[in-house]
Amino acid sequence: MTTGGPGDSRPAKTTRDAARTKAAKLRVQQKKRDRRNRFLLQGGIGVVAVAVITAIVLIIVNSVQPAGPGPKNMASDGILLGPGLAAVTTPALQPDDDLVPSLPDASGAVADIRVYLDYLCPFCGTFEKNNSDQISQWVEAGAATLEIHPISILTSKSAGTQYSLRAANAAACVANWSPDDFFAVNAALFADQPVEGTVGLSDEELKALVRDAGVSTGLSSIEECIDETTYRSWVKAATDRALSGPIPNSTLEAITGTPTVLVNGKQYVGALDDPKEFAAFVLQAASETYSTADPAPAG
Repeated sequence: MTTGGPGDSRPAKTTRDAARTKAAKLRVQQKKRDRRNRFLLQGGIGVVAVAVITAIVLIIVNSVQPAGPGPKNMASDGILLGPGLAAVTTPALQPDDDLVPSLPDASGAVADIRVYLDYLCPFCGTFEKNNSDQISQWVEAGAATLEIHPISILTSKSAGTQYSLRAANAAACVANWSPDDFFAVNAALFADQPVEGTVGLSDEELKALVRDAGVSTGLSSIEECIDETTYRSWVKAATDRALSGPIPNSTLEAITGTPTVLVNGKQYVGALDDPKEFAAFVLQAASETYSTADPAPAG
């Protein structure tokens, strides 16, 4: 039998040395992989961050437009409709201009009806549905004038689409380019009124609504105006003016909700769905104005 001497431990030592060398190489490789992964992760985070920042910048740039002039025929922040539902023409308000109040009929023989409305407001829809026909008859007959003030207090109530603002802008586009069709478009916006909290009508649907309402004058300009939300700044400014007041030709300090309906400067607070009650209020307001007006000089 051969007994082992001191040289018998050499193979085991060689194996351990090889294992340590291999382990060291693996550690070096792992460190390289870790560094590479950290670089890629940081780079990926950087790319995502840049993409997010770019998206935010684009949103801000697209949503913030320099203040431009308002629509023509709405110098009072509303459009005044007279006999035949024809609009009274006025120049456009410049960004720093104050609104120019319309002058009501001082004799009281013609009722001055003003409506501040939001196209997403369900109560505005109720008032429109129940009173629009008789108001249009009074205006066409010359017994009343109607001044419509679109504002956008419900801009945040349409799942992020800003429908209230876009609808008011569409109305302003019509006022600028085809003012005599304003009443028809206003009625169409309420006939196809979306439910509050939904996305509302798209710009394409708003353009179709304008076409279906019978607008032909300046149609291409109106459609471009809707696409570009041309009067975004004016809608916001008109809304701010209505909410901060004062309200011209009225004892009302400011608009606090929609619809706000004024007849000869007095606010109607009756039922929105009762045309008889509203008609009685109009008659009473007109009678009071007429009775306090200066009598005509004797001939």
